[in-house]
Amino acid sequence: MSLALALLCLPCALFPTILFIVNLGYYDKPGRRKGTQSQAVSVLIPARNEADGIAAALQAVVTTRDVEFEVVVMDDGSTDGTDAIVLALAETDKRIRLERAPPLPLGWNGKQHACWCLARVARNPILCFVDADVRLQPDCVVRMVNFLDDNSLVSGFPQQITKTSLEWMLLPLIHFVLLGFLPISRMRTTTEPGLGAACGQFIMTRADHYFACGGHSGIKLTMHDGLRLPRLFREAGFKTDIADITDLASCRMYTCASEVWNGLAKNAVEGLGAPALIVPVSALLFLGQIQPFLNFGYLIYQQMNGYSTSNGLYLFTLFTVTATNILVAYVPRILGVIRFRQDWRGAVLHPFSIGLLLAVQWYALFRKIMGCKTSWRHRAYE
Repeated sequence: MSLALALLCLPCALFPTILFIVNLGYYDKPGRRKGTQSQAVSVLIPARNEADGIAAALQAVVTTRDVEFEVVVMDDGSTDGTDAIVLALAETDKRIRLERAPPLPLGWNGKQHACWCLARVARNPILCFVDADVRLQPDCVVRMVNFLDDNSLVSGFPQQITKTSLEWMLLPLIHFVLLGFLPISRMRTTTEPGLGAACGQFIMTRADHYFACGGHSGIKLTMHDGLRLPRLFREAGFKTDIADITDLASCRMYTCASEVWNGLAKNAVEGLGAPALIVPVSALLFLGQIQPFLNFGYLIYQQMNGYSTSNGLYLFTLFTVTATNILVAYVPRILGVIRFRQDWRGAVLHPFSIGLLLAVQWYALFRKIMGCKTSWRHRAYE
């Protein structure tokens, strides 16, 4: 193993780590404002076969305080009794309303169509799109309304609940990628579309700006509303922002390995797995997050078996650079465990997590090239 390879890995590890640390200072938790009257909010929940969790989602939303709100659930052709559960809860709380989505038109993604239908029946000037697997704290909505301020769209990243191995290995990488590759300070000083980011689990927007830029009707086919919707707003000249709502909301997005894999793969080609990005991103992540561990293992193997003929100073330098690489790669994961309450096991197995992430991206791109359809919620998409 050469010192040149170890030195090549170091900047690849340093880049996301430095940006991650810098971004932590900008990645705000939405604050409280006393003595101000917030605008009324429509909490909008698209739901397709969510019988297992829709009651818990609604019970959490109706605890919302300090802001006038309604809750609208758009039943999108559920066959598991989701609508009956919502109707029963609506009988006990008049702020809850059930709407039914019309049949999915050709050329639409199911979630985007349901969200567009929700926006059109909402009665309040602030629209808050929340996935059915998100559980809100009582002050989440009002604090995000305050955070909206002079923005047109804001999004919060909830705490990700992870219980199975693939969940705690892959889902914490949401923060690693977000904070390690998006310059938040620059994002806030420009409306450049390429800097738009959001979490599809929680998006809040002003209704007039939403309809002005087309809202979900402008991203009909996407599987990645968290990326495409803020970029659509920015293309129209509107400001967008992101917030840390780890303490204000939680979400268990997937519940088993197949859901994690297929869920991340379904929109990978719109993100890191895009044809123009996948090679440089793969090289950067492999060299910075995986290769240092391989280098270290190879060095140990050489020393244990007496294969190394290098002099002491060279070996010391090689070990030092390699160990530094590893420490630098671990820093964002350690900070993620502390700040976002991520599972420590995923942090310990970081290089394996990155390997799995890259595998998902290449798998998704291969399926795209081969013309395979993407199936989600019992619907197939090109």
